[in-house]
Amino acid sequence: MEQPIGSWGWGVSQFRRVVSAGVLAGAVFFGAGAVPVAGAEPTGPPPVSAEIPGYRAPDIPTETGPAQPDHLAAAVYQKTHKNAAPAGTNNFDCKPTGEHPRPIVLAHGTDSSAYSDWAAIGPQISALGFCVFALNYGGAPGKDTWGTEDIVVSAHQFGAFVDRVLAATNATQVDIVGFSQGATVTRYYVNKLGGAPKVGQWIGLASPSYGGVMYGLVPVAQAIPGALPAFAQVTSLAAVQQVQGSPLMVELNAGGDTVPGPRYVTIGSRVDEMIQPFSNIALHGSNAENIVLQDECAADQTGHFHMVYDAFVQELLLRTLDPVHAPAPTCRAVPLGTGIPEVIIAGHS
Repeated sequence: MEQPIGSWGWGVSQFRRVVSAGVLAGAVFFGAGAVPVAGAEPTGPPPVSAEIPGYRAPDIPTETGPAQPDHLAAAVYQKTHKNAAPAGTNNFDCKPTGEHPRPIVLAHGTDSSAYSDWAAIGPQISALGFCVFALNYGGAPGKDTWGTEDIVVSAHQFGAFVDRVLAATNATQVDIVGFSQGATVTRYYVNKLGGAPKVGQWIGLASPSYGGVMYGLVPVAQAIPGALPAFAQVTSLAAVQQVQGSPLMVELNAGGDTVPGPRYVTIGSRVDEMIQPFSNIALHGSNAENIVLQDECAADQTGHFHMVYDAFVQELLLRTLDPVHAPAPTCRAVPLGTGIPEVIIAGHS
């Protein structure tokens, strides 16, 4: 199994291939922006059958795994526990309470998994009294990797999972938390597949809301003949669908970043290694709020890679989900580049 590490476009396997090829990581990640999106824009509730080209049922991990301190530890554990789920998640007997009437549904990032990205946050949300659920989406046939396939298909998978959660819990709405690609997949579900009536709150951590240009490298890469297909092979279809100006990002934001109904919240970092300019994280709309990590805690220089394992970000998320019961966030100093060594070590282990 090629273990996921939970960055937007950089799983262990992808990182290893890029480093081995001597390719500048940022240029490769954002370079393949002109990959076509399969299919026309669907309307109405998301279909959940084989009528969607490339559709596969979402994977639901069921083996409870321990909480982890970072992506590397989660990846090491999952190497021998392929069906691992974050502690406190995917209990389909859970019933929401009056204080927490909406179940929480978590969506991981590219080349990652429910466990790799949510092994720390999932148990914390559950401990507040929420029913919490997490799926593996975007898997390639015959491979134990997730979050690499067509985002439109992944959004349909997510919609099917939401329907299952609502049916099991007897809830009328869910709250969604998506990390990195998970934010794009879930916002596509809400905005384009008719999911808005089923969602009370959408939260995107390190959301590539407008993609990224990686300090200007994307336009350069897009101008090189033959570079785009090569970059797509190095990363994945899902990764390259999220660069600034890609057909999917243009489609997703056409007509407005948000739709009426849900509350939208982004939590992003000024020093995000993968989404530049960082202003591309923000959503625009009267029902959108954008939280900048360094505005809340200037000493925390967490970027993209460490976002879901940063203690202050976790506390910001808990406050957003439950402002009444969540503890107040505590500002802590976090060095720039935290999380990147774990990706390198895991990629060569």
